[in-house]
Amino acid sequence: MQNPAPETPSTATPRPDRVHREVVSFVRRSARMNASQEKAWQAWHSSRVVPVAQGQTETSVAPQPPLDWAEVFGRRAPLLVEIGSGTGESLVSMARQHPQANVVAFEVFQPAVASTLGRMAREGVDNVRIVMADGQQGLEHLFEPASISELWLFFADPWHKSRHHKRRLVSPEFAQLVRSRLVTDGRWRLATDWQDYAEWMREVLDAAPGLVNEHLDPADPEHTGWAPRLELRPLTKYERKGLAAGRTIRDLTYRKTS
Repeated sequence: MQNPAPETPSTATPRPDRVHREVVSFVRRSARMNASQEKAWQAWHSSRVVPVAQGQTETSVAPQPPLDWAEVFGRRAPLLVEIGSGTGESLVSMARQHPQANVVAFEVFQPAVASTLGRMAREGVDNVRIVMADGQQGLEHLFEPASISELWLFFADPWHKSRHHKRRLVSPEFAQLVRSRLVTDGRWRLATDWQDYAEWMREVLDAAPGLVNEHLDPADPEHTGWAPRLELRPLTKYERKGLAAGRTIRDLTYRKTS
């Protein structure tokens, strides 16, 4: 008997298990780890990587009650959060300079997290916990409103092409999520080595309700809106590469007013 003709797209039955993939600000890379990363992962992930309920994709965060971060860290302290911590070069240095704070980092790449764990062990830094998930969803579901003292977003992917601008993390919607999670007078610190993304961030955040650019004063020509380089932020390998390519590093600081 002749096999039936395949269904056309208009008549095919939709796959019930098909996963809708949200637009995210990152691209997954290989999860292969080298020997030192494997060693660091095995030694430290159980005590330093925080498990959370996943959504439909591996890096998503399911709606869930906010975490009790005082319980996670074993102490009550100001919360500092970094989104996109990479291999921890900046994260671990800044956490070491904030021993009074609990520092939460979001990073989706396992080898980078393993490198961070190894760096934490070598430098004796114990006030960092890592969540391997999308930072925007993590901010929404894992934190109470008005609970974060500072948010760090350093050298986020600029997504240069116009058709990819929807992937840029800094947006009016994300700005309002950040504002809602910051304490009053909490700071959002950003840096980028791409001028077009710096200007994009200025356009979005200077207009964001409830956030004020700490270095913008129309009456003072020295306060143009660009922040001085954050002294506590180390000069990372990534930043040195941008400087070597002739790019200008732009820092920004916004404060929650309401």
